[in-house]
Amino acid sequence: MTSQEQRLKAQKIQDQIFRGSTRFFAFLVLVLLLGIIGSLIWGAMPALKAFGFGFLFSGDWNPVTEQFGGLNSITGTLLSSFIALLIGVPVSFGIAIFLTELSPVWLRRPLGMAIELLAGVPSIIYGMWGLFIFAPWFADNIQPKLTSWTEGIPLLGSLFQGPPMGIGMFSAGLILSIMVIPFIASVMRDVFEVVPPMLKESAYGLGCTTWEVVWNVVLPYTKNGVIGGVMLGLGRALGETMAVTFVIGNAQRSIESLFDPATSIAATLANEFTEATGELHTGALIELGLLLFVITFIVLSLSKLLLLRLQRNEGANA
Repeated sequence: MTSQEQRLKAQKIQDQIFRGSTRFFAFLVLVLLLGIIGSLIWGAMPALKAFGFGFLFSGDWNPVTEQFGGLNSITGTLLSSFIALLIGVPVSFGIAIFLTELSPVWLRRPLGMAIELLAGVPSIIYGMWGLFIFAPWFADNIQPKLTSWTEGIPLLGSLFQGPPMGIGMFSAGLILSIMVIPFIASVMRDVFEVVPPMLKESAYGLGCTTWEVVWNVVLPYTKNGVIGGVMLGLGRALGETMAVTFVIGNAQRSIESLFDPATSIAATLANEFTEATGELHTGALIELGLLLFVITFIVLSLSKLLLLRLQRNEGANA
């Protein structure tokens, strides 16, 4: 066998090993995912049998009488994540546009690094800062003003009523928004930077303003990446535990005002899992974890469908 044949044989073996190893790791991820789903369903089986679908629509949570419902936790998770995105997405968009289109060159790198460093701060630090520093300041300076400004306004007046305690649903949403901004802003900045300069220069040459270039050139070119960044931030907000646990108030109750103490799925798990007694209590907590998994899966699926629809519309317009 010649040296060339030996080399070709070695390359073929290496290619087979490479294909086999990548296939193994790909299927390993699927096996782990199925294992997680199976273990959650198995652990939640006592609660699933005892409460059925009523668990989703019941606000009862009483370990003493073993009556459990996930409505308050589900509502708190979705509402706090919605508040975080409502605040975080516009701020992240502004940061990304400033870094890519408006910032001086000498400021882009240090400011970008500062934004990325915020993503590395542990969540418990955000929680401690929120509880001991932000919450007292918020209760003394912001909550009374919001209450007085919105008093008498339909819907808004009821959303911002209540005693100024500093902790509650709105505080949790604000802390979550601070936590997701670095993730969304970093992704948006990276995708904005891949826009070919020729496209933007052509638009400027036609007399477009910076906003027109961003809205009509940059965003259409990078919408897939932008939506992906928003979904990344939403995933972080849905599953955040310690920061929310510190500032949300941890109260199993219905939400009448954004200033009311509330809870989320992750906060309920963090507060009660180590103290859960009895098969039904543990099963209810595991069912909450299963619901969080399902909510995340639904959100990611909807974002994928949105991207596919946008691509289909592009083909129709073309």
